[in-house]
Amino acid sequence: MNSILTDIVRRAFVERFAKAVFGVSLLPANGAVRAAENKVGGKAKSVIFLYMRGGISHIDTFDPKPGKPEMGGVGAIATSADGVQISEWFPRMAKQMHHVALVRSMTSTQGIHDRGTYLAHTSYFMTPTITHPSLGSGAVKQIGSSNTVLPGNILINGSPQHPRSGYMPTHLAPLPIVDPSAGLQNAALPPKTTESDFARRTALTQALGSRFLHQTPHRDAAAYLKVQQDAASLMKSNDLKVFDISLEDKITQTAYGTHTFGKGCLLARRLVESGVRFIEVEDAHNWDTHNDQIKSMENMTPTTDQTMSVLLEDLHQRGLLASTLVVMATEFGRSPQISEVTAGRGHHPGVFTWWLAGGGIKGGYVHGMSDEIGQHVAEKPVTMPDLNATIAKAMGIDLQHIEYSPSGRPFTVADKGKPVNELFA
Repeated sequence: MNSILTDIVRRAFVERFAKAVFGVSLLPANGAVRAAENKVGGKAKSVIFLYMRGGISHIDTFDPKPGKPEMGGVGAIATSADGVQISEWFPRMAKQMHHVALVRSMTSTQGIHDRGTYLAHTSYFMTPTITHPSLGSGAVKQIGSSNTVLPGNILINGSPQHPRSGYMPTHLAPLPIVDPSAGLQNAALPPKTTESDFARRTALTQALGSRFLHQTPHRDAAAYLKVQQDAASLMKSNDLKVFDISLEDKITQTAYGTHTFGKGCLLARRLVESGVRFIEVEDAHNWDTHNDQIKSMENMTPTTDQTMSVLLEDLHQRGLLASTLVVMATEFGRSPQISEVTAGRGHHPGVFTWWLAGGGIKGGYVHGMSDEIGQHVAEKPVTMPDLNATIAKAMGIDLQHIEYSPSGRPFTVADKGKPVNELFA
């Protein structure tokens, strides 16, 4: 023990002497590297999470295999990112790839839709004993939102498979918007209800709710009271108009598209401008292309290509892309082989592609790769918890922060995921 202490004292003396005389430190270099890595991220004030429900084919979109029979005759095209090609189905996105970081080495073990969707949103495997919160709920719980009136977490055109707030309080669940062109439904005062009537009823509701909460201190009761308070504040706020996309000029509305996904992404951009933290927009298409892959892609890709490219360009032109992280995600990819029976592709969690843009992420960058036919990961595998950890780090979320479920079980925002630091600029 004495020899150990002597070594420690001697090393401390040498460290201080070297720093004083020579201006150097004897600390290992990898400590400086780790410190530098921990400084990246935190630039994304908002996230727009574009979810491609059903499992979008990586080969037919952002990881093409030019000249391979697995492409089914579909070609690859050059993009605005040097040396990066994507499928010919996305000519407009090709012009935006200098903003985008492709992660072509995503991999998962979950080849069933609901399980893959759950993992993509929570970073945890689905179990019968607990429902984990979505990343958006975890983000708002930990770092809040810059707009204190609008909900910090909003889900546009979401499916029933979305885990919402999981074990976290209900008020952290995303506000669902079913029809982005209809504004926020049921937000106006009831007919013949005056402001004074509304104020009186609100006060009575809060009084009764507070008394019940005092007698029954359950977190669900507190969450319900919080929802009531937030709703009452929003109904009287000028911020309510952010949900009305008809206030946008016709040129902008047309550019995004008159379909649900286009309207949803336009609403998402408006919400970002108003300081909403996390907005998820689910594409209205079902990318579960078991039948007739080529025909399905021919029908679906034009509107998706239009909207995603316009969203990136619009955010960039408005100076918002630097502080807004846009993510395209899906639960898995599609098999390289096209079925001779159905002419479609099957589920393929082994390798697939997500992409990120803005919010401090490198543009025109490709991380990892699949093998020559898109069957397996060839380099730098990335799991969905890893990518969610990357998103969380981009937002400035503490990945080591522990949240406890009602039963006292500890959880972190991205489970055991490690952020992909190479994706940051």
